[in-house]
Amino acid sequence: MSKYKLMAIDIDDTLINDNKEVTPATQEALEKAVAAGVVVTLATGRAYASAQAIARQTGLNVPIITYQGALVKNLLDEKVLYERYVPVDAARKLFQYCIEHNLHLQTYVEDHLYAREENQKLIDYANLNGTTYTIEPDFEKLVSRPTPKMLIIDDPDFLDELSPILRELLGDGVHITKSKPYFLEIMHKEGTKGIALEFLAKHFDCSLSETIAIGDSWNDHEMLETAGLGVAMGNAIAPLKELADYVTLSNNEDGVKHVIDKFVLGQEA
Repeated sequence: MSKYKLMAIDIDDTLINDNKEVTPATQEALEKAVAAGVVVTLATGRAYASAQAIARQTGLNVPIITYQGALVKNLLDEKVLYERYVPVDAARKLFQYCIEHNLHLQTYVEDHLYAREENQKLIDYANLNGTTYTIEPDFEKLVSRPTPKMLIIDDPDFLDELSPILRELLGDGVHITKSKPYFLEIMHKEGTKGIALEFLAKHFDCSLSETIAIGDSWNDHEMLETAGLGVAMGNAIAPLKELADYVTLSNNEDGVKHVIDKFVLGQEA
């Protein structure tokens, strides 16, 4: 039996390679981990609709962590286990700021993506995540409706400058992170992968020391710090590698399989 009971894996640039595929070798490793009694789940910034398609392809049937941790939902019966929405006052302030500064803002309502206008940023994002979207010019209609995540797409350096401005504007009720250099994401303060991992550990009655978290981007740092074993991919950003307990191979070298072989199955690479 593995000493680890729960494994949370990021999707983009972690579980899937640059061709957006789970390789047969990684798929086989996931199945072996499950057979060894480990609960294998996904932890992603993606919407549930996008994440569940990948989870089902890999044969998982457990709750998955989506929207950076703002939504934990069962795959079997789609029961919501944990949910946090962006505070309405913060959502309205963010909406107004983006209007005034002509920024591209997206929001999710009932697991569907909305934007005020169609542009290349929106088209590229939808293609990347395999999701559909709706244009709603009157965004005010959406601001008061519950949303687990709002997203600004822009130049990475600009977003680095914008992040502290928004922290001050929106207050401490929100969590702001980057999933990719050009995606700035805003959730409820308790919408982090780390808090969601804590929730699932309790749900499955295991200690955090019995958990593994694997990721590549800064939005993964909370769960790597929370997990008993925090693993950064070989292609991860440098700050994540620095805080990780272990650095595995890249997403194009079956890095997730390497972690399972070494720490779950006890096979030295």
